[in-house]
Amino acid sequence: MEDLGEMYKSYAKQVKTFLILLTSNVDLAEELTQETFYQAVKSIHRYNGDVSCLFGYAGLQNIHTTTI
Repeated sequence: MEDLGEMYKSYAKQVKTFLILLTSNVDLAEELTQETFYQAVKSIHRYNGDVSCLFGYAGLQNIHTTTI
């Protein structure tokens, strides 16, 4: 398993770009990127090495934010 810091360095930009495309809001995308990695840390015990889960968290964070 990758170190969390390495995972952040490797994927934060991609997650943020994905969220910018979803939200059309850079500030919100930055906030949701942080929340995405926070949720990943909370769920690290279930991590199986598949980084696509980050994009799943990101999408869910966007849905949660836009429905509140």
